[in-house]
Amino acid sequence: MTAYRWLFDRVLTRVDAERAHRLGFAALRVLRPVTARRLRHGSRATGSNVQALGLTFPGPLGLAAGFDKNAEGIDALAALGFSFVEVGTVTGEPQPGNPRPRLFRLPADRAIVNRMGFNNDGAEVVARRLEERRRNPRALPVIVGVNIGKTKLVPDDQAVADYRKSARLLAPYADYLVVNVSSPNTPGLRDLQAVERLRPLLSAVRAEADAATEHRVPLLVKIAPDLSDDDVLAVADLAVELGLDGVVATNTTISRGGLRSDPAAVARVGAGGLSGAPVRQRSLEVLRLLRGRVGEAMTIISVGGITTAQDAEERLSAGATLLQAYTAFVYEGALWPSRIQRELAASRARVAR
Repeated sequence: MTAYRWLFDRVLTRVDAERAHRLGFAALRVLRPVTARRLRHGSRATGSNVQALGLTFPGPLGLAAGFDKNAEGIDALAALGFSFVEVGTVTGEPQPGNPRPRLFRLPADRAIVNRMGFNNDGAEVVARRLEERRRNPRALPVIVGVNIGKTKLVPDDQAVADYRKSARLLAPYADYLVVNVSSPNTPGLRDLQAVERLRPLLSAVRAEADAATEHRVPLLVKIAPDLSDDDVLAVADLAVELGLDGVVATNTTISRGGLRSDPAAVARVGAGGLSGAPVRQRSLEVLRLLRGRVGEAMTIISVGGITTAQDAEERLSAGATLLQAYTAFVYEGALWPSRIQRELAASRARVAR
């Protein structure tokens, strides 16, 4: 057991999960100069460049949306070894999210349940923050994705306009843009995954992003693991039809099947999206469905239950272009991303020989 694992299991699990996240993220930002020096000495120089979305990623592993909702710590996170950082989910209007407590751990399953509800500063504030970072000569050369979602109080018939606002403000500062229609914590959001509703939404976001930028910003859609196989394939077909650049698969699940945690503890946690090891198998299944349907050209970012280098290698072998993590980073600590990148690079080098 690593020192961090011991600290997490014995100490951090006794602290409210959202408070622990806030304190830990603040510490990472304060320590950025130290971790940035590690970066210059090669923490991300794995030699495993990935060409995707018209960009060069220094390695396959990135940080999923949800950790840095407001683009406040991109460089601190990049300095830990992530090849790209996806900020958000950002909504057209600022919102506080759902009532607390809203973030919970299930340590027996190495899982997290959240019902955060897209708490964020809103597209205007996040766009200004990204613009300021772009002008900062000390900013690290990391790829930044921006994940956008629907403002909770915006009526369903105005959802497209809400997404368009976010795309207009944020696309100029995004290396790629993700339309999130798969969080379980905004009422009615997952209904937008239905193809007849998703088609006009994605078309509108594409048009708005193109109008707001001089260059074409890659556009992806993020889907839930709870879609049926037929619905996954329908989204894949739509992605091909619309010329999307990729799919992020998958978001959190509302399922509670197969958990090791005490059922009473799971019941006390209540509603929300489950992430971490329990999502691993379904995320892998969705990846295989998507890759089999869209062919080799489209980018698929696989996320959900990736903990070890073996997990990561399995996703890449199954057709993932890139990988993202969140929950394993929380459970394994700040050294985890660079370790996974190094182990993956070493594994691929052995295969190449």
